[in-house]
Amino acid sequence: MRMVFRWYGEGNDTVTLKQIKQIPGVEGIVWALHDVPAGEEWPMEKILAIKRQADPYKLHLEVVESVNVHEDIKLGLPSRDLYIENYIKTMKKLAEVGVKTICYNFMPVFDWVRTDLHKEMADGSTALFFEKAKVEAMNPLELVDRINANPDFSMPGWEPERMAHLSQLFEAYQGVTEEDLWDNLNYFLKKIIPVAERLDIRMAIHPDDPPWPIFGLPRIVNSRDNMRRILDLVDSSYNGLTMCSGSLGANPSNDIGAMIREFADRIPFAHIRNVRVYDNGDFIETSHRACDGTVDICDIVKAYHENHYSGYARPDHGRHIWDEQCRPGYGLYDRAMGIMYLWGIWDSLERGRGDK
Repeated sequence: MRMVFRWYGEGNDTVTLKQIKQIPGVEGIVWALHDVPAGEEWPMEKILAIKRQADPYKLHLEVVESVNVHEDIKLGLPSRDLYIENYIKTMKKLAEVGVKTICYNFMPVFDWVRTDLHKEMADGSTALFFEKAKVEAMNPLELVDRINANPDFSMPGWEPERMAHLSQLFEAYQGVTEEDLWDNLNYFLKKIIPVAERLDIRMAIHPDDPPWPIFGLPRIVNSRDNMRRILDLVDSSYNGLTMCSGSLGANPSNDIGAMIREFADRIPFAHIRNVRVYDNGDFIETSHRACDGTVDICDIVKAYHENHYSGYARPDHGRHIWDEQCRPGYGLYDRAMGIMYLWGIWDSLERGRGDK
């Protein structure tokens, strides 16, 4: 297991590269060019600027999250070929700086939904929270207002260029079914996976967050059966999964340990985090510790260990603790503690296997 840490870049993240370097076992950053709109080719000079920042700390750039997929690709519009070509051009540039895995998603309009970015917990910390009934009764424009109320940071998945045209996007998706989305994903994969094979970059699709349809929009990356279907669309080791325990774990029927054991050789990237799911369908993001949430983090790490997992892993969202002022879900302290918890489980399993 190769530990990495998501970093949003200088001026857009309260966590510094110097701090990341001091977390035991972290070898690289998970990065992206968040100021480049979806569908545009990434400029090489901006890619190299990230490399120049990371090199003094000997942190590699092997994982990118995300090269966003333009909505026209998801919608299957004639313009999709132009955006796919731009995507491929970006992939080729990323290969030049040593990128080995690209995490992406195929969720229409936006890729995550929460109703509270700072829900207070019993211990006084705050965390990202999802209130199911509120979402079911909500106009999605209300969510845009909630995100815009957090002006200090850009919020990936809620890019301004998309949010400015939200009503038009919802209109475009009228009548788009899950099978339509499957067809459009298939088209995209058949175009990019042969390129990924030549470049030695593994593509890793991220699950829906939460793993069910939102606001009438179709979602398809949310269950064991659907992930199996995605892998079968293009049977290549370069067509892989980002196994996100928190996204999938919001639905208690998802057995994430079983998914890891089945798909281990097709998981180049693991997001490991915990959530507590309530009987009414609400959920909140907790510490990584297994007993604090509904997700069996111990079994998840065990499943990776059983399969001698050598892919990339990162702690996913953390709580906001010790009065840290940070990007929602992405502070330093709780994610660093999460890493040490994951290493503790892993090291204990190593000792049990007799490895030194």
